[in-house]
Amino acid sequence: MGGLALMARELGHKVTGSDQNVYPPMSVQLEEQGIALFKGYDPANLEPRPDLVVIGNALSRGNPEVEAVLNLGLAYTSGPRWLYETLLKDRWVLAVAGTHGKTTTSAMLAWILECAGSRPGFLIGGIPLNFGISARLGRSPYFVIEADEYDTAFFDKRSKFLHYRPRTAILNNLEYDHADIFPDLMAIQRQFHQLVRMVPGNGLIIAPAVDENLAETLRMGCWTRVETIALAEETASSYWQARLKQPDGSEFEVCKGGGKRGTVSWELSGLHNVRNGLAAIAAACHAGIEPEKAASALCRFKNVKRRLEVRARVNGITLYDDFAHHPTAIATTLEGLRAKVGNARIVAVLEPRSNSMRLGVHADALAGSLKAADHAIIYQPQQLGWDVRQSAAGTPGLSVMESVDEIVVKLAAESHPGDHLVFMSNGSFGGIHCKVEEALRQGFQHP
Repeated sequence: MGGLALMARELGHKVTGSDQNVYPPMSVQLEEQGIALFKGYDPANLEPRPDLVVIGNALSRGNPEVEAVLNLGLAYTSGPRWLYETLLKDRWVLAVAGTHGKTTTSAMLAWILECAGSRPGFLIGGIPLNFGISARLGRSPYFVIEADEYDTAFFDKRSKFLHYRPRTAILNNLEYDHADIFPDLMAIQRQFHQLVRMVPGNGLIIAPAVDENLAETLRMGCWTRVETIALAEETASSYWQARLKQPDGSEFEVCKGGGKRGTVSWELSGLHNVRNGLAAIAAACHAGIEPEKAASALCRFKNVKRRLEVRARVNGITLYDDFAHHPTAIATTLEGLRAKVGNARIVAVLEPRSNSMRLGVHADALAGSLKAADHAIIYQPQQLGWDVRQSAAGTPGLSVMESVDEIVVKLAAESHPGDHLVFMSNGSFGGIHCKVEEALRQGFQHP
């Protein structure tokens, strides 16, 4: 929604917005662009009356501002519909879908197009560090979009990505998630198959060679050419392959159809990022960019804010902010960091904040997803609907705490130079990053 606000502003509209929780980095980005933010929902926010209200999928009937929109008879639409009708219908849309890696892969793809001289439009659910903004109109036919399977709005329960009608579609991976709206994996697969149905025959679908859930989805019917991606260690039959030159994924060769087509050497780590990068290179190739040029562009890719982002280094202790909130993403992120830092001590601090986490869908997998860390702390807020302690019982090196301030005190007292502290949440986590940094700077860390 923040990205849509930026593009509406770029189109010359006066834009205001309401949200329950407004926090960085998006709040800062919007304020810098002169977009007025209202905290909380109030009919008074609709004065003077807007020409159009774009309603996000987090809002439902009973919300006071939604009720006012309906009662006043104001024109309203969903974000995805506004986006398609205003921008996407005349563009070459490159969409990145999947349970994990959508934001990072979208940012990689947009950067490759940028480096190739095309000034693409994009809408990304994070802030790519190479651009400093999450959305822009662009000046070329190409538009890169992070394509989310979550529902569109309270008045349109289709997945958002069904509005985008991509010519190039990356299907990164597929697992069960969003338990608040999908009863099972098959329900998500049906939405993905609807997306597959909408990609034109002269388009392209990029999918992993070893993801059975996506393979099953494609077997439901596919009318578009599919190019597969994989690590060379996973399968020899994939059309696109990445051959690791460093075990942590910081350097790899790009191969297409069995031939070497470039090398990526970058600051990122983790096999998940290697796969993300390979998918972005394949999509860029469909848009006419040679793999060698795409690989060269990724060597200058700086990642996305809140994707294992280094927030501070204090007395030899490194603090990271990470958005991971699904067991698979948590595990791959920590495994990537482990491969990069070797035997250095890793402490993972997790807030189970997503809707699926709060419902306890991933409770049994959560402890295991943290095993790459030497120590892990899971925050249990009062409103969580399940007992983290019960799920974590018997797991060595795992603590459960009910207070952010207590976590801060513990980390300040027990952290040593050389430690890596990773804070994982899809929210602000009570400002824990700044609190820990402040405590460490005040000299509370262990001698």
